[in-house]
Amino acid sequence: MQDVVILGAGKIGRMVCHLLANCGDYTVRIGDVAQPAVDHLTRKYPQISGKVVDFGNGKSVDSLLQGAFAVVSCAPFHCNPLIAERARQHGAHYFDLTEDVEVTHRVQQFATGARSAFAPQCGLAPGFITIVANHLMKSMTTVTDLNLRVGALPRYPSNRLKYNLTWSTEGLINEYCNACDSVVDGQLTRVPPLEQLERLTIDGVEYEAFNTSGGLGTLALTLKDRVKNVNYKTIRFPGHCELMKFLMHDLQMLQNQGMLREIFDRCLPTTFQDMIVIFVSATGQYRGRLTERIFAKTIYHQQIDGENWSGIQITTAAGVCAVVDLVREGKLPQQGLVKMEEIDYEAFLKNRFGRYYA
Repeated sequence: MQDVVILGAGKIGRMVCHLLANCGDYTVRIGDVAQPAVDHLTRKYPQISGKVVDFGNGKSVDSLLQGAFAVVSCAPFHCNPLIAERARQHGAHYFDLTEDVEVTHRVQQFATGARSAFAPQCGLAPGFITIVANHLMKSMTTVTDLNLRVGALPRYPSNRLKYNLTWSTEGLINEYCNACDSVVDGQLTRVPPLEQLERLTIDGVEYEAFNTSGGLGTLALTLKDRVKNVNYKTIRFPGHCELMKFLMHDLQMLQNQGMLREIFDRCLPTTFQDMIVIFVSATGQYRGRLTERIFAKTIYHQQIDGENWSGIQITTAAGVCAVVDLVREGKLPQQGLVKMEEIDYEAFLKNRFGRYYA
Protein backbone atom coordinates (compact mmCIF):
# COMPACT_ATOMS: atom_id res chain seq x y z
CA MET A 1 0.00 0.00 0.00
CA GLN A 2 1.33 3.41 -0.98
CA ASP A 3 0.52 6.53 1.04
CA VAL A 4 -1.02 9.27 -1.14
CA VAL A 5 -1.81 12.76 0.13
CA ILE A 6 -4.68 14.63 -1.55
CA LEU A 7 -4.66 18.37 -0.94
CA GLY A 8 -8.04 19.96 -1.60
CA ALA A 9 -11.42 18.42 -0.79
CA GLY A 10 -13.50 20.25 -3.38
CA LYS A 11 -15.40 18.72 -6.29
CA ILE A 12 -12.36 17.12 -7.91
CA GLY A 13 -10.55 16.27 -4.69
CA ARG A 14 -13.57 14.29 -3.49
CA MET A 15 -13.58 12.22 -6.68
CA VAL A 16 -9.82 11.58 -6.51
CA CYS A 17 -10.28 10.50 -2.91
CA HIS A 18 -13.12 8.14 -3.86
CA LEU A 19 -11.14 6.47 -6.65
CA LEU A 20 -7.86 6.04 -4.78
CA ALA A 21 -9.33 5.14 -1.39
CA ASN A 22 -11.48 2.36 -2.85
CA CYS A 23 -9.03 0.71 -5.26
CA GLY A 24 -7.09 -1.25 -2.62
CA ASP A 25 -3.57 -0.08 -3.45
CA TYR A 26 -3.36 3.25 -1.64
CA THR A 27 -3.81 4.61 1.83
CA VAL A 28 -5.18 8.14 1.55
CA ARG A 29 -4.65 11.24 3.65
CA ILE A 30 -6.83 14.25 2.84
CA GLY A 31 -5.96 17.86 3.64
CA ASP A 32 -8.13 20.94 3.17
CA VAL A 33 -8.40 24.46 4.56
CA ALA A 34 -11.92 23.75 5.84
CA GLN A 35 -12.58 21.37 8.72
CA PRO A 36 -16.12 20.48 7.50
CA ALA A 37 -14.72 19.33 4.15
CA VAL A 38 -12.18 17.10 5.90
CA ASP A 39 -14.80 15.75 8.30
CA HIS A 40 -17.17 14.92 5.45
CA LEU A 41 -14.61 12.71 3.71
CA THR A 42 -13.23 11.01 6.82
CA ARG A 43 -16.79 10.12 7.88
CA LYS A 44 -17.64 8.86 4.40
CA TYR A 45 -14.45 6.82 4.03
CA PRO A 46 -13.41 5.41 7.43
CA GLN A 47 -10.22 4.02 5.85
CA ILE A 48 -8.74 7.50 5.22
CA SER A 49 -7.31 10.10 7.59
CA GLY A 50 -7.38 13.85 7.26
CA LYS A 51 -6.61 17.21 8.81
CA VAL A 52 -6.89 20.93 8.19
CA VAL A 53 -3.95 22.23 6.15
CA ASP A 54 -2.97 25.78 5.26
CA PHE A 55 -1.88 25.54 1.60
CA GLY A 56 0.15 28.72 1.98
CA ASN A 57 2.19 27.48 4.93
CA GLY A 58 5.09 25.12 4.29
CA LYS A 59 5.12 23.65 7.80
CA SER A 60 1.39 22.96 7.60
CA VAL A 61 1.82 21.14 4.28
CA ASP A 62 4.82 19.25 5.71
CA SER A 63 2.68 17.90 8.54
CA LEU A 64 0.70 15.80 6.05
CA LEU A 65 3.48 14.96 3.57
CA GLN A 66 5.79 13.10 5.97
CA GLY A 67 6.51 9.64 4.50
CA ALA A 68 4.11 10.06 1.55
CA PHE A 69 4.64 8.22 -1.72
CA ALA A 70 2.86 10.98 -3.66
CA VAL A 71 0.86 14.16 -3.32
CA VAL A 72 -2.04 15.08 -5.61
CA SER A 73 -2.78 18.79 -5.55
CA CYS A 74 -6.45 19.58 -6.05
CA ALA A 75 -5.87 22.91 -4.32
CA PRO A 76 -6.34 26.31 -6.05
CA PHE A 77 -3.75 26.66 -8.80
CA HIS A 78 -1.82 29.47 -7.12
CA CYS A 79 -1.02 27.13 -4.18
CA ASN A 80 0.85 24.62 -6.35
CA PRO A 81 4.38 26.10 -6.35
CA LEU A 82 4.65 25.82 -2.56
CA ILE A 83 3.12 22.32 -2.57
CA ALA A 84 5.56 21.26 -5.30
CA GLU A 85 8.49 22.68 -3.37
CA ARG A 86 7.49 20.72 -0.25
CA ALA A 87 6.92 17.55 -2.29
CA ARG A 88 10.47 17.83 -3.63
CA GLN A 89 11.80 18.29 -0.12
CA HIS A 90 10.03 15.12 1.04
CA GLY A 91 10.95 13.09 -2.06
CA ALA A 92 7.25 12.55 -2.87
CA HIS A 93 5.94 12.22 -6.41
CA TYR A 94 3.94 15.31 -7.36
CA PHE A 95 0.75 15.56 -9.46
CA ASP A 96 -1.57 18.49 -10.15
CA LEU A 97 -4.45 19.58 -12.37
CA THR A 98 -3.66 23.22 -13.02
CA GLU A 99 -4.18 24.93 -16.36
CA ASP A 100 -2.28 28.05 -15.32
CA VAL A 101 0.79 28.53 -17.52
CA GLU A 102 2.94 30.61 -15.17
CA VAL A 103 2.26 28.37 -12.17
CA THR A 104 3.21 25.33 -14.24
CA HIS A 105 6.50 26.94 -15.24
CA ARG A 106 7.30 27.44 -11.58
CA VAL A 107 6.38 23.84 -10.73
CA GLN A 108 8.60 22.57 -13.57
CA GLN A 109 11.59 24.29 -11.97
CA PHE A 110 11.22 22.04 -8.94
CA ALA A 111 11.27 18.98 -11.22
CA THR A 112 14.83 19.69 -12.36
CA GLY A 113 17.14 17.39 -10.43
CA ALA A 114 14.33 16.05 -8.24
CA ARG A 115 14.55 12.48 -6.95
CA SER A 116 10.81 12.03 -7.51
CA ALA A 117 8.49 12.48 -10.51
CA PHE A 118 6.72 15.76 -11.17
CA ALA A 119 3.59 15.48 -13.33
CA PRO A 120 1.76 18.80 -13.54
CA GLN A 121 -1.37 19.34 -15.65
CA CYS A 122 -2.55 15.72 -15.69
CA GLY A 123 -6.33 16.10 -15.65
CA LEU A 124 -8.53 16.54 -18.72
CA ALA A 125 -7.20 19.62 -20.55
CA PRO A 126 -4.32 19.77 -20.21
CA GLY A 127 -3.89 16.08 -19.61
CA PHE A 128 -5.89 13.47 -21.47
CA ILE A 129 -6.38 15.69 -24.51
CA THR A 130 -2.59 15.89 -24.89
CA ILE A 131 -2.34 12.09 -24.81
CA VAL A 132 -5.01 11.87 -27.55
CA ALA A 133 -3.29 14.45 -29.73
CA ASN A 134 0.00 12.58 -29.57
CA HIS A 135 -1.79 9.32 -30.39
CA LEU A 136 -3.42 10.76 -33.53
CA MET A 137 -0.09 12.05 -34.77
CA LYS A 138 1.82 8.79 -34.38
CA SER A 139 0.54 7.11 -37.55
CA MET A 140 0.99 10.20 -39.74
CA THR A 141 4.14 11.00 -41.70
CA THR A 142 3.83 14.73 -41.09
CA VAL A 143 1.26 16.90 -39.32
CA THR A 144 0.59 20.50 -40.33
CA ASP A 145 -2.40 21.36 -38.14
CA LEU A 146 -3.36 20.12 -34.68
CA ASN A 147 -6.59 21.41 -33.16
CA LEU A 148 -7.60 20.55 -29.59
CA ARG A 149 -11.10 21.37 -28.30
CA VAL A 150 -12.71 20.59 -24.93
CA GLY A 151 -15.89 21.75 -23.23
CA ALA A 152 -17.38 21.06 -19.80
CA LEU A 153 -21.03 21.90 -20.45
CA PRO A 154 -24.38 21.63 -18.69
CA ARG A 155 -26.46 18.87 -20.17
CA TYR A 156 -29.60 20.99 -19.84
CA PRO A 157 -28.60 24.66 -20.37
CA SER A 158 -31.31 27.07 -19.25
CA ASN A 159 -29.76 30.55 -18.96
CA ARG A 160 -28.49 33.08 -21.50
CA LEU A 161 -24.86 32.05 -21.01
CA LYS A 162 -25.98 28.44 -21.59
CA TYR A 163 -23.58 27.50 -18.84
CA ASN A 164 -23.53 26.17 -15.29
CA LEU A 165 -20.62 25.96 -12.87
CA THR A 166 -19.16 22.47 -12.88
CA TRP A 167 -15.68 23.09 -11.43
CA SER A 168 -13.52 25.90 -10.02
CA THR A 169 -14.89 29.40 -10.69
CA GLU A 170 -11.40 30.81 -10.13
CA GLY A 171 -9.95 28.41 -12.70
CA LEU A 172 -12.69 29.22 -15.21
CA ILE A 173 -12.10 32.97 -15.04
CA ASN A 174 -8.34 32.42 -15.21
CA GLU A 175 -8.78 30.59 -18.53
CA TYR A 176 -10.91 33.43 -19.91
CA CYS A 177 -8.47 36.19 -18.91
CA ASN A 178 -4.95 34.97 -19.65
CA ALA A 179 -3.04 34.81 -22.94
CA CYS A 180 -3.13 31.46 -24.72
CA ASP A 181 -0.12 29.48 -25.95
CA SER A 182 -0.23 28.31 -29.55
CA VAL A 183 1.96 27.56 -32.54
CA VAL A 184 1.27 29.74 -35.59
CA ASP A 185 3.23 29.13 -38.81
CA GLY A 186 5.83 27.20 -36.84
CA GLN A 187 6.39 29.93 -34.26
CA LEU A 188 5.54 29.61 -30.57
CA THR A 189 3.27 32.53 -29.79
CA ARG A 190 0.52 33.73 -27.50
CA VAL A 191 -2.93 34.75 -28.68
CA PRO A 192 -5.66 36.61 -26.77
CA PRO A 193 -8.47 34.71 -24.99
CA LEU A 194 -12.08 34.82 -26.20
CA GLU A 195 -10.91 35.34 -29.80
CA GLN A 196 -10.78 33.28 -33.03
CA LEU A 197 -14.38 32.16 -32.60
CA GLU A 198 -15.43 29.14 -34.68
CA ARG A 199 -18.45 26.90 -35.06
CA LEU A 200 -18.28 23.10 -35.02
CA THR A 201 -20.75 20.24 -35.07
CA ILE A 202 -20.19 17.06 -33.06
CA ASP A 203 -22.68 14.19 -33.22
CA GLY A 204 -25.26 16.54 -34.74
CA VAL A 205 -24.99 19.20 -32.00
CA GLU A 206 -23.75 22.68 -32.91
CA TYR A 207 -21.17 24.31 -30.65
CA GLU A 208 -18.80 27.26 -30.72
CA ALA A 209 -15.16 27.28 -29.67
CA PHE A 210 -12.75 30.11 -28.82
CA ASN A 211 -9.27 30.66 -27.39
CA THR A 212 -8.76 30.03 -23.68
CA SER A 213 -5.58 29.72 -21.66
CA GLY A 214 -3.75 26.65 -20.43
CA GLY A 215 -5.32 23.75 -22.32
CA LEU A 216 -2.20 22.86 -24.31
CA GLY A 217 0.04 22.32 -21.30
CA THR A 218 3.58 21.73 -22.60
CA LEU A 219 2.40 20.53 -26.02
CA ALA A 220 2.98 23.80 -27.90
CA LEU A 221 6.62 23.93 -26.82
CA THR A 222 7.10 20.23 -27.59
CA LEU A 223 5.65 20.49 -31.12
CA LYS A 224 6.77 23.93 -32.26
CA ASP A 225 9.45 22.48 -34.58
CA ARG A 226 7.27 19.62 -35.88
CA VAL A 227 3.76 21.03 -36.46
CA LYS A 228 3.00 24.26 -38.30
CA ASN A 229 -0.14 25.18 -36.35
CA VAL A 230 -1.18 23.98 -32.88
CA ASN A 231 -4.03 25.52 -30.92
CA TYR A 232 -6.48 24.90 -28.10
CA LYS A 233 -10.03 26.25 -27.72
CA THR A 234 -12.83 25.80 -25.22
CA ILE A 235 -16.18 24.48 -26.44
CA ARG A 236 -19.40 26.22 -25.42
CA PHE A 237 -22.95 26.45 -26.72
CA PRO A 238 -23.43 29.22 -29.35
CA GLY A 239 -23.71 32.73 -27.92
CA HIS A 240 -21.58 32.19 -24.80
CA CYS A 241 -18.44 33.88 -26.12
CA GLU A 242 -20.20 37.11 -27.12
CA LEU A 243 -21.75 37.48 -23.66
CA MET A 244 -18.40 36.79 -21.98
CA LYS A 245 -16.73 39.47 -24.10
CA PHE A 246 -19.48 41.88 -23.06
CA LEU A 247 -18.76 41.10 -19.41
CA MET A 248 -14.98 41.17 -19.72
CA HIS A 249 -14.57 44.22 -21.93
CA ASP A 250 -17.72 46.37 -21.98
CA LEU A 251 -18.37 45.94 -18.24
CA GLN A 252 -14.61 45.90 -17.47
CA MET A 253 -14.69 42.64 -15.53
CA LEU A 254 -11.24 41.86 -16.92
CA GLN A 255 -9.97 44.43 -14.43
CA ASN A 256 -12.38 43.26 -11.71
CA GLN A 257 -11.99 39.49 -11.73
CA GLY A 258 -12.81 39.18 -8.03
CA MET A 259 -16.17 40.83 -8.64
CA LEU A 260 -16.87 38.56 -11.61
CA ARG A 261 -16.07 35.52 -9.48
CA GLU A 262 -18.53 36.73 -6.82
CA ILE A 263 -21.24 37.25 -9.46
CA PHE A 264 -20.72 33.81 -10.98
CA ASP A 265 -20.69 32.08 -7.59
CA ARG A 266 -23.86 33.91 -6.54
CA CYS A 267 -25.85 33.80 -9.76
CA LEU A 268 -24.74 30.78 -11.82
CA PRO A 269 -26.10 27.51 -10.46
CA THR A 270 -23.80 24.52 -10.16
CA THR A 271 -24.79 21.25 -11.79
CA PHE A 272 -23.75 17.63 -11.57
CA GLN A 273 -25.71 16.84 -14.75
CA ASP A 274 -23.04 17.78 -17.24
CA MET A 275 -21.24 16.48 -20.30
CA ILE A 276 -17.62 16.68 -21.38
CA VAL A 277 -17.15 17.23 -25.11
CA ILE A 278 -13.71 16.30 -26.47
CA PHE A 279 -12.61 16.96 -30.06
CA VAL A 280 -9.09 16.63 -31.46
CA SER A 281 -8.14 16.79 -35.14
CA ALA A 282 -4.74 16.24 -36.76
CA THR A 283 -4.26 17.13 -40.44
CA GLY A 284 -1.25 16.04 -42.47
CA GLN A 285 0.19 13.30 -44.65
CA TYR A 286 -0.97 9.71 -44.17
CA ARG A 287 0.14 7.08 -46.70
CA GLY A 288 0.96 9.79 -49.21
CA ARG A 289 -2.37 11.62 -48.99
CA LEU A 290 -3.56 14.72 -47.16
CA THR A 291 -5.64 13.26 -44.32
CA GLU A 292 -7.49 14.47 -41.26
CA ARG A 293 -7.65 12.13 -38.26
CA ILE A 294 -10.26 12.95 -35.61
CA PHE A 295 -11.00 11.88 -32.06
CA ALA A 296 -14.44 12.96 -30.82
CA LYS A 297 -16.16 11.82 -27.66
CA THR A 298 -18.82 13.02 -25.24
CA ILE A 299 -18.66 11.77 -21.64
CA TYR A 300 -21.69 12.24 -19.39
CA HIS A 301 -22.23 12.38 -15.65
CA GLN A 302 -22.90 8.92 -14.26
CA GLN A 303 -23.44 6.85 -11.17
CA ILE A 304 -20.34 5.21 -9.70
CA ASP A 305 -20.69 3.04 -6.61
CA GLY A 306 -24.26 4.25 -6.14
CA GLU A 307 -23.42 7.96 -6.21
CA ASN A 308 -23.91 10.49 -9.00
CA TRP A 309 -20.66 12.11 -10.14
CA SER A 310 -20.38 14.89 -12.69
CA GLY A 311 -18.55 14.39 -15.98
CA ILE A 312 -15.89 16.92 -15.05
CA GLN A 313 -15.26 15.15 -11.74
CA ILE A 314 -14.92 11.78 -13.48
CA THR A 315 -12.69 12.87 -16.35
CA THR A 316 -10.40 15.10 -14.31
CA ALA A 317 -10.00 12.67 -11.42
CA ALA A 318 -9.63 9.66 -13.71
CA GLY A 319 -6.84 11.47 -15.55
CA VAL A 320 -4.71 12.22 -12.53
CA CYS A 321 -5.41 8.87 -10.83
CA ALA A 322 -4.34 6.99 -13.96
CA VAL A 323 -1.04 8.91 -14.05
CA VAL A 324 -0.47 8.15 -10.35
CA ASP A 325 -1.07 4.47 -11.12
CA LEU A 326 1.32 4.50 -14.09
CA VAL A 327 4.08 6.05 -11.99
CA ARG A 328 3.47 3.52 -9.20
CA GLU A 329 3.71 0.67 -11.75
CA GLY A 330 7.01 2.00 -13.13
CA LYS A 331 5.50 2.74 -16.56
CA LEU A 332 6.47 6.42 -16.39
CA PRO A 333 9.69 8.17 -15.32
CA GLN A 334 10.36 8.01 -11.59
CA GLN A 335 12.32 11.27 -11.46
CA GLY A 336 12.06 14.73 -12.96
CA LEU A 337 9.39 16.22 -15.20
CA VAL A 338 6.73 13.92 -16.66
CA LYS A 339 5.00 15.42 -19.71
CA MET A 340 1.55 14.23 -20.72
CA GLU A 341 2.73 13.72 -24.30
CA GLU A 342 5.05 10.99 -22.98
CA ILE A 343 2.11 8.83 -21.88
CA ASP A 344 1.01 6.02 -24.18
CA TYR A 345 -2.65 6.27 -25.21
CA GLU A 346 -3.31 2.52 -25.10
CA ALA A 347 -1.64 2.12 -21.71
CA PHE A 348 -3.71 4.99 -20.36
CA LEU A 349 -7.04 3.55 -21.56
CA LYS A 350 -6.18 0.09 -20.21
CA ASN A 351 -5.59 1.55 -16.78
CA ARG A 352 -8.42 0.98 -14.27
CA PHE A 353 -8.94 4.74 -13.96
CA GLY A 354 -8.18 5.68 -17.57
CA ARG A 355 -10.95 3.29 -18.66
CA TYR A 356 -13.51 5.98 -17.82
CA TYR A 357 -12.42 7.62 -21.09
CA ALA A 358 -12.68 4.37 -23.09
